[in-house]
Amino acid sequence: MTVPRQEAGHRPVYERVCDFSEVEQVLNEGERKLQASRCMDCGVPFCHWACPLGNKAPEWQDAIYHGDWEMAFKLLSGTNDFPEFTGRVCPALCEKSCVLNHCIDAPVTIREDECSVVEKAFAEGYIKPKQYERNGKKVAVIGAGPAGLSAATRLNCLGYEVSVYDKMQKAGGLVRYGIPNFKLDKYIINRRVDFMTQEGINFICGTEIDLEKLPEGYDAYVIATGTPQARDLDIPGRDLKGIYFALEMLSQQNRILEGEKFSQKETVSAKGKKVLVIGGGDTGSDCIGTCHRQESLGVTQIEIMPQPPKDFNPATPWPYWPQVLRTSTSHEEGCTRRWSLTSNKFLDDGKGNVCGVEVERVEWVPSSDGGRPQMVKTGEKEVIKCDMVLLAMGFLKPQHPEAGGNVFLCGDAKTGASLVVRAIASGRQTAAEVDSYLKDK
Repeated sequence: MTVPRQEAGHRPVYERVCDFSEVEQVLNEGERKLQASRCMDCGVPFCHWACPLGNKAPEWQDAIYHGDWEMAFKLLSGTNDFPEFTGRVCPALCEKSCVLNHCIDAPVTIREDECSVVEKAFAEGYIKPKQYERNGKKVAVIGAGPAGLSAATRLNCLGYEVSVYDKMQKAGGLVRYGIPNFKLDKYIINRRVDFMTQEGINFICGTEIDLEKLPEGYDAYVIATGTPQARDLDIPGRDLKGIYFALEMLSQQNRILEGEKFSQKETVSAKGKKVLVIGGGDTGSDCIGTCHRQESLGVTQIEIMPQPPKDFNPATPWPYWPQVLRTSTSHEEGCTRRWSLTSNKFLDDGKGNVCGVEVERVEWVPSSDGGRPQMVKTGEKEVIKCDMVLLAMGFLKPQHPEAGGNVFLCGDAKTGASLVVRAIASGRQTAAEVDSYLKDK
């Protein structure tokens, strides 16, 4: 409590908006050890309870503090297969439950410390590929996102011969094709996939699998295809040019950075345009940062829900996830943010292009039965002018065909869209279920 919380901070705005390199900086080793020292000997470590992976943060924080980075990595990797992912993009449920957060509103920098451990492990060679004794059984993992990769890693360690299929040209799922490089550089994924390949996992990318006709020759199947269907906005004018799903831009930009080429007609770019982002979550924030780097003229983000309080929300006390105002690095780079607005229709410029959106202010009225509040339109309408609209309203939970007992759903394909950390946890749990099933069989 006597050591102030120190975050690594971010690169200056004027510098980072000119490239797609990671915006987050790093602390030196001495500063990081000092931050780890802030982890107290809590009676109940709620951080461990709150983490979907059950990461033993107090244990590896103590190892960092004592300079035993190898032990810190052993403790961390015992519960988390990809701390280099979660150390960059996790919203850190652990920090919201940290005792220091409840005491002085300054939790331990658990997410940053986690990232420093795994990067130290790669730099110092603590991470070395192993060869596992095979048990003669084969498992196919359909989908190479974090859930599929985690399931594959665990099954490989248990001795199964694992093949990972993915329709995209490279493994990673939304971590590769949805999260911008300025949050997670793709060499991080390449490094991990190369390591998994060295450990014997077979990747078959660029191959789309029909889930009703799974490839033959496997003892079990893990379906980890995520939530591919984005939520649409079915209002008049939806067929106008210039309206895109968020991932159409985010995915294409990541693919361009990896060397893919697109024609001018195919390219989804915000360059020289006034952009409206519909949706106030992380995907919408990623769109904002990408628009800045593509040299848009300006970005407005609207959200149908009311603006949450800035620091503390009495409606969501701990242990609930705090519904408070969050300002991302993308927001810091410049954005007009508005709340309690619903979209009525897209406006045509007369040439088939979107030129604006009619929006209407809404109010949220408590439900008489105590359920979800009801949205009521107020009649207060206005037009937000724009040349480009990005729909970032989340994803629909997929419906899967009935499958046999040797087929297991995993990650977002099972639960609907969620966090990377929960996808990894689901992958680990599914691998254990596959192992139990095949052993019993």
